[in-house]
Amino acid sequence: MDNLKAPETFQSLKKASEKIFELVTAHLNVQTAYVAKRGDTAMTVLSSINNKEELVPEGLEVTYSGAVCRVVISGEGNTLNSSNLEKDELTRELEIAKDLKMKGFLGVTLRDQKGEVFGTLCVLDQEEKNFSEEDVQFLQSIANVLSYLIELDHTQFNMSLLNVPILPITKGVSVLTLQGIVDEQRADKLTAEVLRYVSQNDIDFFVIELSGLVIIDNEFPYVVVEILQALKVMGVEPILTGVTPAIAMQEAGTIALRNLGIKTVSNIEEALEYIGFSLIES
Repeated sequence: MDNLKAPETFQSLKKASEKIFELVTAHLNVQTAYVAKRGDTAMTVLSSINNKEELVPEGLEVTYSGAVCRVVISGEGNTLNSSNLEKDELTRELEIAKDLKMKGFLGVTLRDQKGEVFGTLCVLDQEEKNFSEEDVQFLQSIANVLSYLIELDHTQFNMSLLNVPILPITKGVSVLTLQGIVDEQRADKLTAEVLRYVSQNDIDFFVIELSGLVIIDNEFPYVVVEILQALKVMGVEPILTGVTPAIAMQEAGTIALRNLGIKTVSNIEEALEYIGFSLIES
């Protein structure tokens, strides 16, 4: 388990969750409530409240195969209601249950507008708890509200980034600053806009700044590699800046970048110096 910072894209959830979690923990008389996002290989805690000791910190990432949330998602009715996880045959061998010494647990799924499961809302306690059917229905109602908030927030965040922010520096030189999550919809938009811009503006050097890129599910967005390949084919020299440690750790992406032989520098100023420009203070 790695203690990672949760993506900063779910601002509405973070604002709303404090009051909602206070309501949930008080109503169900539990220590902790949290929302976890389902990734390809892991569950990541986006928001949580811990009334006593910190059982589930925000940003906690647990491999999907070892997560209690996996049992929630695959369980009957997409719920898990256990008075004691340490004794429950479905969960007692899970590492997370042993590490946190969790007993009382109730979890339900979060669904997007298409009805697909994208996460879980869970409560837990270090004491045994017997949750009623009314408790399950209550938590499911709260999950419906949170699902709507997360979906709305995620949609608004991505919509704000659909415009491709290409900044012309001087004749033949432009900069693209990539920020946030690059999902499939945004990847298509990026590719089309970058290649259109380059072909219409006689570009010689194209700088791509990556420091604001958000890595999700430990996967480097391969569309960046595809754009770099296309730029080279078009006779444009691409330059990468702002490669963060999170990006550098993505093995498949970094191998692909090395194979392309792309020039990489620390920041935009160094990129401009490489091209032959220097900043002069007035």
